[in-house]
Amino acid sequence: MKLITTDDGSNTVLIPSIGETYHSTFGAIQESEHVFIEAGLRLCCKKRLTLLEVGFGSGLNAYLTMIYAINNDLEVHYHAVERYPIDDALASELNFVSRYGRADEFASLHRAEWNAEVRINDRFFITKHLADFTVMDRLPQFDVCYFDAFSPDKQPEMWALDRFELLYRYAEDEAILTTYCAKGQVRRNMQQAGFVVERIQGAKGKREMLRAKKKILTIS
Repeated sequence: MKLITTDDGSNTVLIPSIGETYHSTFGAIQESEHVFIEAGLRLCCKKRLTLLEVGFGSGLNAYLTMIYAINNDLEVHYHAVERYPIDDALASELNFVSRYGRADEFASLHRAEWNAEVRINDRFFITKHLADFTVMDRLPQFDVCYFDAFSPDKQPEMWALDRFELLYRYAEDEAILTTYCAKGQVRRNMQQAGFVVERIQGAKGKREMLRAKKKILTIS
């Protein structure tokens, strides 16, 4: 793993063996804010919510969600599924806190015990699941999902139909799922699983992304 600086000055992590980065090289923070905060979390009307991240990686999405929860008086119970955590030394070099502060709390996200809920502050609680998402058969019920796995070209099994069927099963009514990906097969898998899916404007450097919703039809 190698730390690199993206165009907005924030770090991401490069995995040389697969040629993938955790975030966009056009800007890690700008991508995370656009794809997950603005296109996903911001649209959830609940003041107390459960959020699932497929991936944890650098902890950026969790950190920005914590900042948003504090600023908007939300109570977020955050679940992240990660199979290959980064080590403490690399996590300590990430520069996200130069943007929004709360360095101790960012460090606490990485130090938090695995497979147990940990209170970071009054607004944010995290449970990190050390697990392989591709073989999981149960998830926490969630209101918002950040789907932030490596690309379908690198990890096709993460984006398979059965994984979206699992997500649909554990999504609350009106739950929102967002991802940076806009690939046609991914969209079709989401739709076949039951989600209503739309293509929307992607983050800088990417034309489109996908947003899905669990719509429940009511019979009048």
